[in-house]
Amino acid sequence: MKIGIDLGTANILVYVKGKGVVLNEPSVVAISDDDNRLLAVGEEARDMIGRTPGNVRAIRPMRDGVIADYLITEAMLRYVINKVARVRLFKPDVMISVPSGVTSVEKRAVRDAALKAGAKDAYLIEEPLAAAIGANVPISGPSGNMIIDIGGGTSEIAVIALGGIVVSDSLRVGGNRFDESIANYIRRKYNLMIGDRTAEDVKIQIGSALPLEEPLRMEVKGRDMIAGLPRTIPITSTEITEAIEQPLQSIITAVRNVLEQTPPELSSDIIDKGMVMTGGGALLRNLDKLLTQVTGIPCHVAENALNSVAVGTGMALEHFGTFRKSLVSHS
Repeated sequence: MKIGIDLGTANILVYVKGKGVVLNEPSVVAISDDDNRLLAVGEEARDMIGRTPGNVRAIRPMRDGVIADYLITEAMLRYVINKVARVRLFKPDVMISVPSGVTSVEKRAVRDAALKAGAKDAYLIEEPLAAAIGANVPISGPSGNMIIDIGGGTSEIAVIALGGIVVSDSLRVGGNRFDESIANYIRRKYNLMIGDRTAEDVKIQIGSALPLEEPLRMEVKGRDMIAGLPRTIPITSTEITEAIEQPLQSIITAVRNVLEQTPPELSSDIIDKGMVMTGGGALLRNLDKLLTQVTGIPCHVAENALNSVAVGTGMALEHFGTFRKSLVSHS
């Protein structure tokens, strides 16, 4: 059995050969403090965030795309592998995506966690490559392709040719940073505290990278910091555009950096083909337009932006021979 896993900061997705993406759950684990017992993983655990009784903690074991809590990541992987590979007689081969530029210690941690969690063998692939494979970008040819993968904890920008990464930049800004910026903005401007889930909701419903001609509006509920009581305020997409300006700026700077370091032959390929965006962050309204505006290069969002990394890890494992040289070495 072959399984591809996108071990993300925000979500963990699993791809099984022949079935597609069979699992997509938040990377959250709930643990009881009294005896360190695992209470819930995924969707169920996420519902506990910010609402848990004193002795239950909801933890996100991945921070910025890297394992922040080893034992909990292992428990999460074990839950995922067991849920997908129901027949316990055969251990599955697993391919896991890691952010480009993680250290060898971090790579080893991911691999060990997967092996301890019940994988027969574990291979690693860099996230931009997996995203490109999953978005059907022909990475093996000599022609250059640029991929921008905006996840929950990290954004990865890479120029890929001949099955490898030529230039890349990985920054710890992603969807979560947008949520934080929105929560901070509302706190500063309206003295209203809102939770992470609410901030994410606002981003999805009315967030936009560029001001909209007809602004969207929504009501936001939170706790008033002065009176200490629940309160509802109206908010518009124009305010959200202002709120997320800084994280957007970081992503633009990184995209520019990568373009500046790209060899001229590949630059001309990218001008012809444009840039491909994947990851949940790519779904932010008008982000593709904003990037097209600032770089002058057409930018388009991959069709399965949310799943492309998971699909790519699975496909890399299926066509192992073709992609073998693109994988992260077992050092």
